[in-house]
Amino acid sequence: MATISIQEAQQRLADLIHDLAPGEEIIITDGDHPIARLSATKTVPQRKLGSMKGTVTYMAPDFDAPLDDFQEYSQ
Repeated sequence: MATISIQEAQQRLADLIHDLAPGEEIIITDGDHPIARLSATKTVPQRKLGSMKGTVTYMAPDFDAPLDDFQEYSQ
C-alpha cells in the first residue's frame, strides 16, 4: 500500500489509475491525514463455454468404471 499527497495525485491521476495492479491500493493524504483510497477493480475476463470442445482426443474405455480403491464404499 503506497501513500501519496493530494497534490501529486491530482497531477498524476491517470497514470496512477492505469498502473494499479489488482488488489493494490494507494492512500491519498492531505497533510498527514488520509482522505481517500484508490484501488483497482480490474476484472478477470469471462470464460467462454465450449471453447475447449474437441480437445480431448483419447479417453480410456474404462474411464467411468468404478475404482478398485472404492469397492468397499459402493456395496
